[in-house]
Amino acid sequence: MPLPLPFQKYDNLTYPLHETAGPRYHLRILTILMATKKPIKKKPSEYGAEQISVLEGLEPVRKRPGMYIGSTGPDGLFHLLREVVDNSFDEAMAGYANEITLTLLPGDKVSVSDNGRGIPVDIHKQYKVSALELVMTKLHAGGKFGGEESGYKISGGLHGVGVSVVNALSDWMEVIVERDGGKWKQEYARGIQTSKVKEIGKSKRHGTTVTFRPDPMIFTEGVSFDIKRVIDHYRQQCYLTKGVQVTIVDMHETNHRNVYTFYFEGGVASYVAYLNHAKQPKHENIFYVEKQVGKSEVTIGLQYTDDYSETLYAFTNNIINPEGGTHVQGFRTALTRVLNNYARNKNHLKEKDDNLTGEDVREGLTAVISIRYPEPQFEGQTKVKLGTPEIRGAVETVMGEALATFLEEHPKDGEAIIGKCVLAQRARAAARAARDTVLRKGVLEGLMLPGKLSDCSSKDPSLCELYIVEGDSAGGSAKQGRNREFQAILPLRGKILNVERARLDKMLSNNEIKNLVIALGTNIGELFDISKLRYHRIVVMTDADVDGAHIRTLLLTLFYRYFPELIRQRYIYIAQPPLFRIAKGKKVKYAFSDDERDKILEEFKKLKEEKAREKLTVKKQQSKIEELESETEMEEVSSVTGVSIQRYKGLGEMNANQLWETTMDPENRLMKVVTIEDAEEADTTFDTLMGTEVATRKKFIQSHAKQANLDI
Repeated sequence: MPLPLPFQKYDNLTYPLHETAGPRYHLRILTILMATKKPIKKKPSEYGAEQISVLEGLEPVRKRPGMYIGSTGPDGLFHLLREVVDNSFDEAMAGYANEITLTLLPGDKVSVSDNGRGIPVDIHKQYKVSALELVMTKLHAGGKFGGEESGYKISGGLHGVGVSVVNALSDWMEVIVERDGGKWKQEYARGIQTSKVKEIGKSKRHGTTVTFRPDPMIFTEGVSFDIKRVIDHYRQQCYLTKGVQVTIVDMHETNHRNVYTFYFEGGVASYVAYLNHAKQPKHENIFYVEKQVGKSEVTIGLQYTDDYSETLYAFTNNIINPEGGTHVQGFRTALTRVLNNYARNKNHLKEKDDNLTGEDVREGLTAVISIRYPEPQFEGQTKVKLGTPEIRGAVETVMGEALATFLEEHPKDGEAIIGKCVLAQRARAAARAARDTVLRKGVLEGLMLPGKLSDCSSKDPSLCELYIVEGDSAGGSAKQGRNREFQAILPLRGKILNVERARLDKMLSNNEIKNLVIALGTNIGELFDISKLRYHRIVVMTDADVDGAHIRTLLLTLFYRYFPELIRQRYIYIAQPPLFRIAKGKKVKYAFSDDERDKILEEFKKLKEEKAREKLTVKKQQSKIEELESETEMEEVSSVTGVSIQRYKGLGEMNANQLWETTMDPENRLMKVVTIEDAEEADTTFDTLMGTEVATRKKFIQSHAKQANLDI
């Protein structure tokens, strides 16, 4: 009987292998087998119904907190507070509350109390539990979903995940409700009730008090609230809900108790006055209108100042809309139409004159638009832009009628407003001529880039960096040390023009600003186009002294006033060059602060002491020298010797290699990204520091003098 043939395996296929089989045999057999190959029968999977998990109650919130509050950092922490306080403001907007108290308590607890109706505590017919427990422990439970039949016709939060999400992300929460002559209480831990809703006494008051402590297991960066951020936000909310008193009590440090109370009877008009407190108004009376049109409640306040930029804040149900929306469109349409009609009727514009444009009537304008509307539509989950179409018509109608009446009743104010707009129109024409002369089409397309610009070879903006450096000396070092593939260098000569009080035509007559605008490629003003930006990382690199700080401030003023979108999209950075070069022998370290310098010196000292001890140990073992000699040796190394410390007063003092290694090398460098956390505060700060009002700047300097760290 012949021996069985050996077999060959290939890709789960088995075939007989003859002793004389060659490559052609293998290929033929494999071709036949692959053509008739049947699907491989896999073993039964372990993935079945038992592997399907269902997150009950508030478990999804703790599992994926970022889905509900954005992040688990400071912004997410502040989001918790907003969810609770916004419920109190909803009571105020509905007309049931006029007092809200927010208390930061020791132990990172926070308490929010109002004198509204109080959360219902009776048993819910469907779920057979107290309505209070239902609201606090179930997602999408609340009184904001039933339209006009619900408990709230107008509300800032329409997703119903607010206070229950706060409960889920708090390691402890307590709710006390006072209503109908009674006082009820329930406690929770990480979203689960630890006690039943029980009556704990009688009360003549009405309202809700929510006290909670954010869970440090979720908020690993810290659970302490930023008191300044709390104060700024709720001052703004108080302006938008006139007649409501907001009290903030800071007790998070047991030995301090600071109280801040806000109450603005003027509402949005008071807000406009606050925004303009550091500016010079062009007219005395603030325009203000508050009117109901259909379902929309429209409130608008405005005043013109001697500024050259527009300051406009738009809100829907007390939620800020930084990208505007239909309410802003309606406002601007009515503003331009009414001012043109008034200017024509009063002969401020002749027949031969062009109409005022939207840009003309917005120069120097400070305006606040607040809309309240049931179930508004937003473009995106973040509510940055209002999309409800009918609100545009409502705002246009209210604004048009009220502004026309205001101009007729206040002729001096009307004359001042039109004078400001006509002057802006003439300046715009001059600016257009200057821009057409300076920023020709060929220039912006890169055919005639500034001579001082050392461009990079890459043409991909997402990879390219532009370093704006101070002076030719630093520019020379930066050009030699850079990576030419993706790093461009633009040196500035001296200090650029302060653009806070300069129109576009005057700006473009400044060579340094002109070169910067050409290098960016976006154009400026009404022709700005961010899609043509040539660099997605624009780095301000100045000396670490007073002059360097001044130049940096001038550049930030330019970017904030004329290129704000670059800041919003995080394209602007500030380089962090080292202050000290510390060398001992061949070992070199860089320090970015005095404290870091001292730590490096301490390291060098310890290193020298360790080497001295090792040396002494060897000597003792070899010659058994006396202890006295040992002490003498140790005294010699008690101070750091042989260490050279160089203090960099400017970037020009660093050679090309040092500048690359410390400040420009992506592997080692430190840079700060420029952001706008609070546009209102940023606007006020630039007005104060860079504007023409000396008194406000002097007061600011006196108030913050002790915080200044000047290297003179």
